[in-house]
Amino acid sequence: MARNEEKAQSMLYRFREAQAAELGLGTRADRRPKMASACKSLRECERWRGEILRELSRKVSKIQDAGLTDYEVRDVNDEINKLMREKRHWENQIIALGGANYRRNVAMLDDDGKEVPGTKGYKYFGRAKDLPGVRELFQSKKQEEEEENQALAFYKKFMNQGPAYFGDLDEADGKLLEYERQAEEEEWRDEYTNVRETLNLPLDDPIPKIPRGPSASSSPLPSNGLSPPEPPVNTKRKAQEEDVEMDTVNTEAAAPDQAKRLRKAESDSTERADVVPSSGGTDSMRAHASAAAAYLGFLSSEDLMPPILPTREEMEGVLLALRKQALVEEYFGE
Repeated sequence: MARNEEKAQSMLYRFREAQAAELGLGTRADRRPKMASACKSLRECERWRGEILRELSRKVSKIQDAGLTDYEVRDVNDEINKLMREKRHWENQIIALGGANYRRNVAMLDDDGKEVPGTKGYKYFGRAKDLPGVRELFQSKKQEEEEENQALAFYKKFMNQGPAYFGDLDEADGKLLEYERQAEEEEWRDEYTNVRETLNLPLDDPIPKIPRGPSASSSPLPSNGLSPPEPPVNTKRKAQEEDVEMDTVNTEAAAPDQAKRLRKAESDSTERADVVPSSGGTDSMRAHASAAAAYLGFLSSEDLMPPILPTREEMEGVLLALRKQALVEEYFGE
């Protein structure tokens, strides 16, 4: 009778040993640890992870067998999900030991190239997708996704709108200002007539014009709704210098500090008048801001200008940079 040492050296024994190692049924000392955190060797962690991947491959091939019953399909699918959780634990341990990062947010695909369906981490493979109750679950989920996509498509046309959508460019062409001026004059005539009727005054007298400020009277809008023609730079500078002199004489007698602030604001507006504007709407807004800054010493004309909003190209560039940064952090870490 052969001894145990001779049996261990036989061809059949070595074949059975290699077959058990391939199936994951090694000896007691060579079995995979139940706790991944108990393994402190990076090489061993890589080895056990590779063994789990081989088991997953065999289980996924087995679940495609048409001869399995529904109960066996459910059991095999449960074993696959259990191996997936165990593989995740070993990947976490590999990262903790300073190894490669195998945990990437990549969609899991089946043999047909489609994403493996499932909810809350539990996935269905092979024939498990055709089990009673599972198919209806996926159909209802697909219908909910279609409804969400329709709602998103409806509201998508209201997203990423430019400044024109919010009305920031309504006064750029001057049409709105001209309409408001006509409505103001009409309301002025109606109220003036009502006052004279209330006071029993004759209605034959001509109706006076609306008393407007110097900014409105100096730059009236044309009747065609376009921006007013730009005067020469020298004439505009001369007119502003005359206004500065008149305002300085009036304010120096009242308050010297206020006169200094007014003089500084007017000088700033004079310097900005030398710059040729790019459009009539921008120049009109800058003129109004300069006139208002003359009476507000603590604000400049730039503070009273409308804010500069980013364009759609700039917003797309910022979003693209954020996505690139997220991908770099995901695949290469911080």
